[in-house]
Amino acid sequence: MKKFYVVWQGRKTGVFDTWDECKKQVDGYPQAIYKSFKTKDLAEQAYRTDYKQYFEQTWKESTLSATELAKIGNPVYPSMSVDAACSGNPGLLEYRGVDTATQREVFRQGPFEQGTNNVGEFLAIVHALALLKKNNSDLPIYSDSENAIDWVKAKTHRSKLVENKKNKSLFELLARAVKWLQENEYSNPILKWETKAWGENPADFGRK
Repeated sequence: MKKFYVVWQGRKTGVFDTWDECKKQVDGYPQAIYKSFKTKDLAEQAYRTDYKQYFEQTWKESTLSATELAKIGNPVYPSMSVDAACSGNPGLLEYRGVDTATQREVFRQGPFEQGTNNVGEFLAIVHALALLKKNNSDLPIYSDSENAIDWVKAKTHRSKLVENKKNKSLFELLARAVKWLQENEYSNPILKWETKAWGENPADFGRK
């Protein structure tokens, strides 16, 4: 599907017809602000509007009080968001990472057999950390899984999933993820995505 990209803060600002053109303006640019739109008319209208309108619109749908929303604040842009989807427990597992502002998919892994959501959330965070470190990026990472965030901070997983022939590859990924955490330092903040305030995680698979 064709998309158009608005850059409010970047090397050059304006409306761009392709992701490659947009990326040249925002990649590595401190505090770049950009978003994709389905039509050029919408993009041009957005460019003439305060960008905050487009990144704070989920607040209007929140059931939290104004005081609660004020305490939580806004999501940080630019950033990456990660999420997992699992059909069953255990079941068929996928995970991915996206650009928080544009929802452009940065990576996707799976499906893996006999996985769990916590395992996918954990692997997604570590995948994002490794990718961002490789690109010398200290972007924040959002996850809506407190368990996965705790596992990453502890540099290990605490899954009770039992290894078998079907999920052997998944356990190999878990071992690699733990090894990476134990052997690497990173500066990326790992932040909790506040679903009640901001709506669904941008990396959500939309299968609820």
